[in-house]
Amino acid sequence: MEITRRGLLTLMTGVLLQPDDQGKRGMVVRSIRPQALETPIDGFADYITPTDRFFVRTHVHVPQVVLADWRLTVDGEVTRPLALTLDDLRQLPSAELVGVLECAGNGRAFHEPSMPGLQWTTGAVGNGRWKGIRLADLLKRAGVKPTATAVLFGGADEPIGTMADFERSIPLAKALDPNTLLAYEMNGRTLPLAHGFPLRAVTPGWAGNSWIKWLTSIRVLDREHEGPWMRSAYRHPGKPVWPGAAVPAEDMSPVTSLRVKSLITFPLEHTIVPPGERVRIRGVAWTGDTGPVTAVEVSVDGGRRWRAAALNPRQQARFGWRQWDFDWLPSGAGYYTILARARDAAGHTQPFEQEWNPSGYLWNVVPRLRVAVGGAPPQPAPPQMRETIGVAPPVFARACGGCHEDDVVRQQRLSRAQWDREINKMVGWGANVSGEDRSSLLEFLSRAYGVRPRVP
Repeated sequence: MEITRRGLLTLMTGVLLQPDDQGKRGMVVRSIRPQALETPIDGFADYITPTDRFFVRTHVHVPQVVLADWRLTVDGEVTRPLALTLDDLRQLPSAELVGVLECAGNGRAFHEPSMPGLQWTTGAVGNGRWKGIRLADLLKRAGVKPTATAVLFGGADEPIGTMADFERSIPLAKALDPNTLLAYEMNGRTLPLAHGFPLRAVTPGWAGNSWIKWLTSIRVLDREHEGPWMRSAYRHPGKPVWPGAAVPAEDMSPVTSLRVKSLITFPLEHTIVPPGERVRIRGVAWTGDTGPVTAVEVSVDGGRRWRAAALNPRQQARFGWRQWDFDWLPSGAGYYTILARARDAAGHTQPFEQEWNPSGYLWNVVPRLRVAVGGAPPQPAPPQMRETIGVAPPVFARACGGCHEDDVVRQQRLSRAQWDREINKMVGWGANVSGEDRSSLLEFLSRAYGVRPRVP
């Protein structure tokens, strides 16, 4: 049988277009179901984060995508609606960029007082190499009408219970930016299923809530999408608010650009350094769409004096992070506090204190760690044990276990009022909690997972 060139290409594409599911290794598990995996500090050694060390955030269960049936539709405020296969998309001109993907809630665990949500520390971020097509090219092909102002992304994932479908829109200007991609490759290989196979949005410089996975639809709108995930989620007050306050959603704005941020990746906290030995302090720094990072400064005396770190001169991708290092010879024995702060092209730098916000978004406080030179540091007092949590009422497993495991609950440190609001939210998403059971559930959650100091 004779195979034409196009037929051969189709066969080859069919082999290539399988999700690159090589699994994960050494990750911090924040949630088993839905899956949420955090990159540990040793996962930041590479400029491009290896796929098997790249963090994962899912709101729902990972969908099963049948590529033969998959189509990307483009409709709404366009003159030529489209329905394209992945092979169709691969025939279009491709584009590639290096860009940081960071969950908006990265660092949530450091906020005081605490707020509900996955208690990410530093690892809900990675620097990837993304390849696909420019969204602007696709929109040009569809013919955007003058009435268009926003673009809505929809994916193949299905909501849990009565939860609203996870859909979010971005302004038309961001959609038309030549750096905004629809990616079908990550780090030189086909997207893994956990990262959005077969297609995901890449909105570089913006938080991960706009990087929609498992894309199946793009709808051009004449206004910002008014669904629940835009109207009441991923919103920030944009100003200082009273810590612990509940801020009405209408008084906040959608989370968009990341903030300038750095991370110290070496040495580790409480490292013991022999006297007279040099220490190579290392880290990474990134920013949002106001970038790129132009400088990183390091202090080894708690912030009294600052000196410039060396930025890797080969890493100048606009949306990628930059590795930096600083050579330090301690002046003598002691217990030192090391700080780092990054600055971007717009002059933004990192704060020493974070303004509290209700969902713990956009944490970018100056990182710090302590090292001991010439001896072991004093041993910290062991954390106080919480009172025995007791036996959970039957409603706990029935109402909470249908959507997630109890690992999501165990990480919380919430007040009674916060738990009361969380129960209301879960009931709104379909949790089966009767009026009779509600008080026992609230009592248990408040006692077992109430406000307590964060364990370092």
